[in-house]
Amino acid sequence: MSETLERWGSRRAFILAVTGAAVGLGNIWRFPYIAGENGGAVFLLVYIVFVLLLGLPVMMAEIMVGRAGRRGPIQALGALAAEAGGSRHWRWLGAFGAFTVFCILSFYSVVSGWSIEFLVASINGKFSGATAQEIGAGFDAFLANPGLLVFNHTLFLVMTMGVVAAGIAKGLERLNNLLMPLLYLLLVTLAIYASTTEGFVPALVWLFKPSMALITPTVILHAMGHAFFTLAVGACALMAYGAYMPDKQSLPKAAAAVAVLDISVALLSGIAIFAVVFAQGLDPTQGPGLMFVTLPIAFSELPWGAAWLSVFFLLLLLATWTSAINLAEPMVATLQGAGMKRVKATMAVALGVWLMGLLSALSFSSLADFRPFLGRNVFELVSSIPPDIFLPLGGMLIAVFAAWVMPREKAQEALGNSGWGFYLWLNIVRWIAIPMTFIVLLSALF
Repeated sequence: MSETLERWGSRRAFILAVTGAAVGLGNIWRFPYIAGENGGAVFLLVYIVFVLLLGLPVMMAEIMVGRAGRRGPIQALGALAAEAGGSRHWRWLGAFGAFTVFCILSFYSVVSGWSIEFLVASINGKFSGATAQEIGAGFDAFLANPGLLVFNHTLFLVMTMGVVAAGIAKGLERLNNLLMPLLYLLLVTLAIYASTTEGFVPALVWLFKPSMALITPTVILHAMGHAFFTLAVGACALMAYGAYMPDKQSLPKAAAAVAVLDISVALLSGIAIFAVVFAQGLDPTQGPGLMFVTLPIAFSELPWGAAWLSVFFLLLLLATWTSAINLAEPMVATLQGAGMKRVKATMAVALGVWLMGLLSALSFSSLADFRPFLGRNVFELVSSIPPDIFLPLGGMLIAVFAAWVMPREKAQEALGNSGWGFYLWLNIVRWIAIPMTFIVLLSALF
């Protein structure tokens, strides 16, 4: 199998693309409610530790494999394993990664469809003057409407796959260059607005003054899973981007830039959200409904609240759109590596994700009583097990492959550092990242 011919047009394009894959629901929807449920500042502290000790080294490993293989994930893993004299069965790790992204994108599309609905509702002033009971009842009625959920799920997928079908330069790169700066501008604007509210100082205390007594195995598991989820690590998505990486770009610098940008989005969104929540005296531990029930309640009582709420849901939609586009690309690249044309590969991925997403969309109405595993419906399963279990497992196996299996000279060349930097990375991955991920996964499973 020959190397891929496509490359990102610039170093900036690569960083924006990987950041686009990383920044999305994980930072703006999932981080605030998981932090709220797991002690606020203590969760943030453990999460940042996991990003630095696990997420960043494993991100570098995943990009490195793609850069060394210059193919789709399955083909790159198989070719590099064969070159090192290892088992070609390593290629199935690429298939596992594609399955993980498939599951994540199926519920991702459904929740992103919610942001479309709420953006339209906020622009129309639907939440202005509404009581907490009315907003909560409206969200419940929306979830119970299968036709509306499926429509928004379908619309979001059409928006996503249309860009993916256009290819790297005309599709992903062009949209990332336009939307990622806009996303950060909106987020900074919201954070500045949050600083003017009465809840700003309580939000800072909630996020930055940890109580060590609140650290539990559950907090540790959720923090590790979120570190992998928010960086898009462990599903071979970044492996596909590594294959397109410019030859002269510094991988460590690019990965560090993505990690910093990703954490900054989580922090800014947490400050913006919790400042508004505390300003209205609301509970920050509302779970997944924090974004779609608690925030509309909080903004509805603030000056110009409808306008700011519209800006927030626009931010959420842009973040999820860029992230979904960048998550879909590896699956399309995998099918392309098997000989399928890009447009047909995109249509095949879109159809599969759409069908799987129907099960999540209907989990709140028609399939509410269908609980196939652990008493959970399909939405609860695909929004918890793939992020918390599959991504860390995939990340650990990718790290094992990069640190122990692939040819050493290939790894050094792909990392771009054959001196002390390479051996620092190698030892962190071998003796810290892999064992820590294994221990936390064991605790989660047993």
